[in-house]
Amino acid sequence: MAIVIGAVLLLLSVWTVLPLPFPLGLNWGQQVLAVLEGAIPLLLIFVGLIAIFIGIADVKDRMEAKKEEAAEKARTSGDSQNK
Repeated sequence: MAIVIGAVLLLLSVWTVLPLPFPLGLNWGQQVLAVLEGAIPLLLIFVGLIAIFIGIADVKDRMEAKKEEAAEKARTSGDSQNK
């Protein structure tokens, strides 16, 4: 069912941008390009912000892992000295 819906939507989208008179196409190609011209910079900003947030979270995770690793080494060395 999803394949059929996808095919119908694809055909409708192609029909809307065909540069032919109404029954054969809607000739919305220029409007689609205008939307893309406006949407692409906004999409790039959004993706850039997401990448920055992911990078910050990754740095925080690495710092936390180093702290846990150091604490584990301290516990291990402390246990071996007590024996």
